[in-house]
Amino acid sequence: MKVFIQIPCLNEAETLPLVFETMPKKLPGVDSVEWLIIDDGSTDNTIEVAKKLGVKHFVFHRRTMGLARSFRDGIDYALKHGADIVVNTDGDNQYPQERIKDLIAPIIEGRADIVIGDRQTASITHFSGFKKLMQQFGSWVVNQAAGTNLPDAASGFRAYSRSSLMKLNIVTPFSYCMETIIQAGNKRLNIESVAITTNKKTRESRLFKNIWQHMAKSGQAILRSYVMFKPHVIFLTLGVLFGIAAAVPFVRFLYFIAIGDSDGHLQSLIFGSAMLVGSLLSFALLVIADLQKTNRILLEDQLERLKELQYRDK
Repeated sequence: MKVFIQIPCLNEAETLPLVFETMPKKLPGVDSVEWLIIDDGSTDNTIEVAKKLGVKHFVFHRRTMGLARSFRDGIDYALKHGADIVVNTDGDNQYPQERIKDLIAPIIEGRADIVIGDRQTASITHFSGFKKLMQQFGSWVVNQAAGTNLPDAASGFRAYSRSSLMKLNIVTPFSYCMETIIQAGNKRLNIESVAITTNKKTRESRLFKNIWQHMAKSGQAILRSYVMFKPHVIFLTLGVLFGIAAAVPFVRFLYFIAIGDSDGHLQSLIFGSAMLVGSLLSFALLVIADLQKTNRILLEDQLERLKELQYRDK
């Protein structure tokens, strides 16, 4: 059993020593623990610091590619080097590395495919009340899309089994956190949470400039994933709403026609026609999206088989 602990880094020379103070060298039920740094275009001496700390595995980006790409490239490297479990943590020392043993335990015991560290965001002192509320709302939205019941969907402190990583495909350029949960939930992978506490804040997030940008990008990623797996919910709802909006002015127009008052109500007919077109377009998009969903399932099945061949005997 080999565990890879991957750490995406962007100028983390100051915080990496803090991360490795509690980084495990051995884990229960594990034969080998490997550390992997994904350097996302750092301009400081992150790599030199990592080497001094004993890191032997590196993935390099010449320029900053973002968290999702770093995660994907790290997973590819880990699987090529025989990882049975991949743990993702951060280079800013947000997460308690000593809890990695608890994070991987459900996977080793065969109970879970993915385990997520629940930061218990309601108790994080440096989170504002608004941010705590948005974290809870975001987790609720993701749970609705994934059919899961996870308290902290945005947590990046995670463990993935090898088999789960074969099934997941990252397409968003922003953050993998929401997307992997929605994919995993809809692919019937078992996801568990482990309650953790976070370390003292060392710096501001580099993933987004402010909470509004974070909300916008996260919402875009969630909506894209939702449409991929549940297009009927989006387009059927839109089709029905547009249909109702079309029926009301049509009924109004026909009512005045029936009572002999046919003057001055053309606007109802025009508005109803526009809403009817919207309804028909929504149902047409539903058919197209459903066909694409079927095609995507077939393509993902082929991709999973290709991954099994690519990483075989690694």
